[in-house]
Amino acid sequence: MKVLLTGASGFVGSHILDLLLDQGVATAILLRNPSRRALLGKHLPEAEIRTGSITVPGSLVPALDGITHVIHCAGCTKASRPAEYREINQTGTANVVNAVNARSSAVQQLVHISSLAVSGPALPDQPSREDTIPNPVSEYGRSKLGGELEVLNRCQVPFTILRPPAVYGPRDTSFLPMFKAVSWHVLPRPSNRQALSLVFVRDLAAAVLMCLGDSKADGKIYFVASREVVTSRRLAELIAQAMNVWTVSMPLPAVLLWPICLLQELISRTTGRASLLNLQKYAELRAPGWVCDPSRLETELGYACRTTLALGVPQTIQWYRQEHWL
Repeated sequence: MKVLLTGASGFVGSHILDLLLDQGVATAILLRNPSRRALLGKHLPEAEIRTGSITVPGSLVPALDGITHVIHCAGCTKASRPAEYREINQTGTANVVNAVNARSSAVQQLVHISSLAVSGPALPDQPSREDTIPNPVSEYGRSKLGGELEVLNRCQVPFTILRPPAVYGPRDTSFLPMFKAVSWHVLPRPSNRQALSLVFVRDLAAAVLMCLGDSKADGKIYFVASREVVTSRRLAELIAQAMNVWTVSMPLPAVLLWPICLLQELISRTTGRASLLNLQKYAELRAPGWVCDPSRLETELGYACRTTLALGVPQTIQWYRQEHWL
């Protein structure tokens, strides 16, 4: 087995790379030249680098030389303009599928990392399941659905699609502002009690490797999530407990979400710098919940995401402090 990993320089991809190399799997990583490599650290000398990009179709077929399995983790989670989501998450995935098809005599499997955003909002009493009709509410979710359809409808080799919810853990920047706020003794308290499924990044990476080379996963879609459901408010409280700091409550009424997202979008359009907060994100933030059911993964592949927040949050804090992010 030899794996080509896209998105290795990102948060989730870097953890997948950790596990691949720790388990002695021959691995090549697709990197742009130059590419953001800060999270790759010690692994740069260990992994074979293939220069290319999912947005440059001509670079992909040569990058698959000698490859038997592809993990497609590269994606866009924030953008300065809505069209960028589709360019990377859908068209980029189409480019990967085309390259895999061109090498179908050698490539045995494609593992594609998608998102719960494809399914749309769901509450704990009716969580999203793999057979739920997709109902994305943001351009990000629609672009990830487009990427899935490229795999489902056109991939000529066995494939597996994984849909994680929000991912947290060491190296993450999305939840970092909440951790920083708590370290500054501010406890964010959103007024809406949005229910959330989460997954610790190392659990997600382990699930990817569990699917790798397993024929039981062929043609399947799996949600990869902890069974624990939490609200943003409760998550902030758990962070404060783990940090053992006193905090002052800061109410965040829902009425403020739209103007904050609008302001961030205007700043992004002016500066060209992508922000996680924008009008697309507002549609996700105002949803009543983002909850999924990981039963299929547990039943069919025997894998469960067992890192609770009580374990994952302290590990995340420890890494942030070690790297001076907090």
